[in-house]
Amino acid sequence: MSTVEDTQPLFSHLLELRTRLLRSMLSVLVVFLCLVWFANDIYAFLAAPLVERMPAGATMIATDVASPFFTPIKLTLVTSVFIAVPMILYQVWAFVAPGLYKHERKLIMPLLFSSSLLFYAGVAFAYYVVFPLVFKFFTSVAPQGVEVATDIANYLDFVLALFMAFGIAFEIPVAIILLCWTGATDPESLRSKRPYIIVGAFVVGMLLTPPDIVSQTLLAVPMCLLFEVGLFFSRFYVRDNDELDDTEEHEEQQ
Repeated sequence: MSTVEDTQPLFSHLLELRTRLLRSMLSVLVVFLCLVWFANDIYAFLAAPLVERMPAGATMIATDVASPFFTPIKLTLVTSVFIAVPMILYQVWAFVAPGLYKHERKLIMPLLFSSSLLFYAGVAFAYYVVFPLVFKFFTSVAPQGVEVATDIANYLDFVLALFMAFGIAFEIPVAIILLCWTGATDPESLRSKRPYIIVGAFVVGMLLTPPDIVSQTLLAVPMCLLFEVGLFFSRFYVRDNDELDDTEEHEEQQ
């Protein structure tokens, strides 16, 4: 009898998870259907930082027969996921919220919202600040006699990798707050390790960006600044005795 009772909550959670996943995928599909007619325009917008800095007469090329069709579609799908992130995060929140403590619910929702904004900020920083400088550098150092003609599929993979690198790097404040809130570390300990973290930021910038000092620095410097931002706000999220008492009270009610 107890086995049946134990499996019922499991099945209800699995059904709830399926519902949340279907709603997330549906939101992406709806956005994709709205944007698919503008796939070429979206790609033109993404390619503008490079096209505007290519030598006169140079153009982007497609080395694969299907690239002119599938590459803009792929970008549109990624853009749809990007736009639907708030809805996806809401579904994540709705699924995990019933199992959280009161003080955890107060923390998770602001973190989900701020992490979305920081990821968007990282992508915008890459597009409006990093791309113009990086592509100007790349196109200016081409050897004499070499014509700059970038493949559209390779370009998409390149910029998506940079978007992910900068989007994840901009999540540093959220990561620091979570580490301090869970008790894994504290602001004082992080502050004492600042020199090592700065060196680590440049190492990460070297690994996540193309092999040039410009893009490496453009990623490492914001990471250092975001570390300071996270360090400042983390002192407000150190767990205190009131939160521990709230946790114990919740466990007693269970």
